[in-house]
Amino acid sequence: MTQDTINFAGQVAIVTGAGGGLGRLYALDLAARGAAVVVNDLGGSVDGSGSSATAAETVVEEIKAAGGKAIANAADVTDEAAVNAMVADTVAAFGRVDILINNAGILRDKSFAKMEMSNWNKVVDVHLNGAALCTKAVWNVMKEQGYGRIIMTTSPSGIYGNFGQANYGAAKAGLWGMMNTLGLEGAKSNIHINCIAPSAGTRMTETIMDAGTLKMLAPENITPAVVFLCSEAAPTRKVLVAAAGTYTLAEMVETQGIHLAEDDRTPEAIAANWGRIADRTDAEPVNSAMEGVAKLVKAMANA
Repeated sequence: MTQDTINFAGQVAIVTGAGGGLGRLYALDLAARGAAVVVNDLGGSVDGSGSSATAAETVVEEIKAAGGKAIANAADVTDEAAVNAMVADTVAAFGRVDILINNAGILRDKSFAKMEMSNWNKVVDVHLNGAALCTKAVWNVMKEQGYGRIIMTTSPSGIYGNFGQANYGAAKAGLWGMMNTLGLEGAKSNIHINCIAPSAGTRMTETIMDAGTLKMLAPENITPAVVFLCSEAAPTRKVLVAAAGTYTLAEMVETQGIHLAEDDRTPEAIAANWGRIADRTDAEPVNSAMEGVAKLVKAMANA
């Protein structure tokens, strides 16, 4: 089957956390396909401590050596002033912002019983609030030019849960919710927003995976999914799961449920009918909160 080549000539991309791992691969591929890339990385450790501009600068040199265009940026994604300055510098250098990949992240894993709230706050701040700050900074630029592609990095931990990652999972699930709302708000301006849910062997996972698993979950397998979501052909408000060369779509669905007459609306009736309420036959996605309410009202009217 003939496939059209995805090209980003004339476009500008900001990739956070691009000094290594997945972000570096995204930046290199986008640049190879013609995009001018802002390589953002604070240069800290996996837990978010420390900083250095070296990581971002090294990736920029890789891009330039291959004939691409790129600039380095070491802004902390949780620093609103620094993020706004990064976007202003991007527009000054390249004139626009077409793509934002919110990839920056840290890990501070611990069971909830033992987790200090400072570690909860830091992880949520980087993953959720950092993505919000970066998205807010590019939002009006994309609205004015009538085009934008934004990627949120969620995780199977946010979709399904993972022991010891309550902070990380909460932040990643929050990104799904933010995507759904901003996808509605950005639709008329041709701003498409999607989530990537990657499972990959990176420095964030190398301590919890064996060598065989790390090889199978090579980060290079994630890049095609993200580059597609950056393209003009990208859908919007979707969660693309990627691991080991397999790509699936994750959806939140709602069952058809039951309607209880007013006199039957008791906890006991819900317990007695739980099997019918939880029956996934004909379960379907709901496209907005208002659509969900309308579905429930319709069920009442039909009853």
